[in-house]
Amino acid sequence: MNFYEEALKILKKYFGYSKFRNLQAEIIQNVLEEKDTIVLMPTGIGKSITFQIPSLIFDGLTVVISPLIALMKDQVDGLKSSGIPADFINSSQTGSERKKIMENVLSKKIKLLYVSPEKLMTKDFYLFLKKVKISLFAVDEAHCISQWGHSFRPEYTKLKFLKHYFEKVPIIALTATADKITARDIIKQLKLENPAKFISSFDRPNLSLKVLIGRDRFTKIANFIKDKPKQSGIIYCLSRKSTESLAKRLNVFGIKAGFYHAGMMREERSKVQEDFIKDNIHIICATIAFGMGIDKSNIRFVIHYNMPKNIESYYQEIGRAGRDGLKSETFMFYSISDVITYKYFIDKEENKNRIHRNILTEQF
Repeated sequence: MNFYEEALKILKKYFGYSKFRNLQAEIIQNVLEEKDTIVLMPTGIGKSITFQIPSLIFDGLTVVISPLIALMKDQVDGLKSSGIPADFINSSQTGSERKKIMENVLSKKIKLLYVSPEKLMTKDFYLFLKKVKISLFAVDEAHCISQWGHSFRPEYTKLKFLKHYFEKVPIIALTATADKITARDIIKQLKLENPAKFISSFDRPNLSLKVLIGRDRFTKIANFIKDKPKQSGIIYCLSRKSTESLAKRLNVFGIKAGFYHAGMMREERSKVQEDFIKDNIHIICATIAFGMGIDKSNIRFVIHYNMPKNIESYYQEIGRAGRDGLKSETFMFYSISDVITYKYFIDKEENKNRIHRNILTEQF
């Protein structure tokens, strides 16, 4: 059986699809040839399949570096329900739970292991991986290495150690948020060796895009949601405070809504995400901390209460709507106050960098 037939057989058996779409087949073939790969695809197109299928063909273990505990659990639960031997190791587990999973890895009962970059960087885990035959490293949400690495997850910027200590193991880096500059930086930071680059079209014909003036946005949003009872949607806000205040106003208006931001306790965030996935809550008011890799196909609309940071973030965030291929709506409100806020953040960051450069100059 050749590569395509074997991969297609796995696609049908575990994922229920009869054919590959976009660049999936080409990416899988490149990965199976043990070549470094970088993949830029919009959210909802099926990036994960491009390393999940090879993991079932390779003899060894595929290690997936993922940034969020909730994201790991969500993806692993989905894989397990399809009969795929996968698991994760992170700080939410007890020592005995992690020990059992590691024993399963050593006995080759697991093909896909999800870990956080922090866990990957520990000495004990490194020594553990040295006992395992690793066939592939998959770096999910790879834009964290460049665009958000220093502020969101500093450990992502240290992943270049993979090529140093596991030089013969191929790496696939995947992201839905990367311009050409960021993509080049991902390649540099991970020290990828002549990687094949796969860039899918970011056109999503099932999504309608609208831009609206920010005046009286709450009334517009509330009336829009009232006309769509029990439809799932995400409303992205610029600040943590605004996610809470908007959710409160919607609840007073008679619309059940939750909020999500990075300032909440981990257990609270996990509960909100689980309620949203299970349709216990249909509306989530959130910062950009919500939605990364979320496996929910029936999100019917994404609203930007404020202007997004950049076009890459915008495409990633609206890409969470309509992953089932059905028609979905997105609209963004804009106002001069958003522009002023972003300018303040930019000036503040530039000032911090300028002070840092001055300190270095004085020291050296």
